[in-house]
Amino acid sequence: MDINLLVSFYGVNVMTKKDVIQLLEKIAIYMELNGENTFKVSAYRKAAQSLEIDERSLDEIKDVTELKGIGKGVGEVISEYRETGTSSTLKELQRLVPEGLIPLMKIQGLGSKKIAKLYKELNITDKEHLQEACEAGKVSELSGFAKKTEQNILEAVKALGAKKDHYPIDLMRHLNKDIMTYLEQLEEVEHYSEAGSFRRYKEVSKDLDYIISTRHPLHVQQHLLNIPNKVKEVAVGETKVSLELEYDDETIGVDFRLVEPEAFYHTLQHFTGSKDHNIRIRQLAKAQNEKVSEYGIEQQDGTLLQFQSEAEIYQHFGRHWIAPAMREDGSEFDRDLNSIITLDDIKGDLHMHTTYSDGAFSIREMIEANIKKGYEYMVITDHSKSLKVAHGLQVERLLRQNEEIKNLNEEYTEIDIYSGTEMDILPDGSLDYEDDILSQLDYVIAAIHQSFNQSEEEIMKRLEHACRNPYVRHIAHPTGRIIERREGYQPNIEQLMQLAEETQTVMEINANPKRLDLNAATVKKYPNIKLTINTDAHHVDHLDFMKYGVATAQKGFVNKDRVINTMTRDAFKNFINNNICLLYTSDAADDLLCV
Repeated sequence: MDINLLVSFYGVNVMTKKDVIQLLEKIAIYMELNGENTFKVSAYRKAAQSLEIDERSLDEIKDVTELKGIGKGVGEVISEYRETGTSSTLKELQRLVPEGLIPLMKIQGLGSKKIAKLYKELNITDKEHLQEACEAGKVSELSGFAKKTEQNILEAVKALGAKKDHYPIDLMRHLNKDIMTYLEQLEEVEHYSEAGSFRRYKEVSKDLDYIISTRHPLHVQQHLLNIPNKVKEVAVGETKVSLELEYDDETIGVDFRLVEPEAFYHTLQHFTGSKDHNIRIRQLAKAQNEKVSEYGIEQQDGTLLQFQSEAEIYQHFGRHWIAPAMREDGSEFDRDLNSIITLDDIKGDLHMHTTYSDGAFSIREMIEANIKKGYEYMVITDHSKSLKVAHGLQVERLLRQNEEIKNLNEEYTEIDIYSGTEMDILPDGSLDYEDDILSQLDYVIAAIHQSFNQSEEEIMKRLEHACRNPYVRHIAHPTGRIIERREGYQPNIEQLMQLAEETQTVMEINANPKRLDLNAATVKKYPNIKLTINTDAHHVDHLDFMKYGVATAQKGFVNKDRVINTMTRDAFKNFINNNICLLYTSDAADDLLCV
């Protein structure tokens, strides 16, 4: 099997049902772009839907042709993919369809059907040809393309691939992973790390920065110039290499700084920033008659101190190490950071999905993954019935799942497994399940997934109804935003926080790097709000998103006692077994009083 196409799970490579669904949907898109028979296209989309709504994981489905909507032909495509990790059908389509058409799918309003029409009637094969056709007014001459549509397409195609002022953290983390994998292979490199705003977990960054220690800078320089997807060499020197890389149809700047190993941690601290943070560092050095730079700490006699960890640098100035996420405006030096939450404080994840709705893994597989993370408890929270696009659970399926979870909880002694739901708050303010159903679950999350364009008043009525429901424990991703892609709905944040405090409803920091919702500014502004940090995992790998949520909390200077999933196993069980948490009685999350 081609392991590069598979995902990592327990140290082995496992193909999931989601991988197969994505393959089928990709084939359907390529078929549409190639102008193939609509019935053939539909067959692949129906097969994808059939797999999506089946509650079993891929390993539990022995013969996919037994599923409604999957015939022999599509079944053979799936079987080939499962056996080899590749698809000859997709490869052939990729050979036939111009590669430049695929990025055009990112343009709002241009689906595969419209792109196929542009290809067929105007021979448009890439963004350059599309821009020329729009500028010449040829696109608006086609049926289905108005003049306004043509203008919108022109503006979008000009922006496509152009170097931007900043990029969202989710995009940057994917590129960072590729770069770190490349650096790992370089024998001449002793240490390396990301730096800059990305290391500080900023929601957006203008570029990526790396610090590399080596005794052979010119050799490493040459390796860097051969990095995949390089589109431009901005500056090339012995101590710095600046490139532009193409990633996901974007052009992103990347700076590599090459230093001697003795200076590595000083350079890392310096170029992690922020500017204001480093000003405070220089002030501390000046108070000791020292000078600080990216190379080390210069003493009065001119000698250079060089430490072998960031922690030693901070200790030299009488401070504890400050997590990169908190290195922002300098105020971090004036705060007591001893109780700020860390990743090690997290004892469980309270928001995740399985194959019952739109997750990629079964309940048992998610349990095993949470055990591997070292968690003491977890909550399964699949989507509710109204979210049909995510195969939300009708009442009968929810109760059946509830029973399965309780049986599995009896089976596993290493971890407590709780039944829950991520329940939709409907447009009229009602909740997707009645109270008599909610009362049978251990933990209820409420969330808005639809009608984002409602007024602030309407949104707040929906959120208030959820917060005042006695079974709703927390509100998921409370603004619904997707960083740099969707603003979300518009709650009155101050009213929502007051409501949360009044009703003791927990607010979520959704750790998915696409969301980070609530954001750091909000949790910092409202220090009395109880929080939970969760990954909203739809895949076992998504459990690793927790670090992004914790970093968001750190930016907001959130102490661990505000976060309910820092409780010990017994304390959380008490929280679950009792209904509503009334108040904090001390600085420890374990001392929550519940009735």
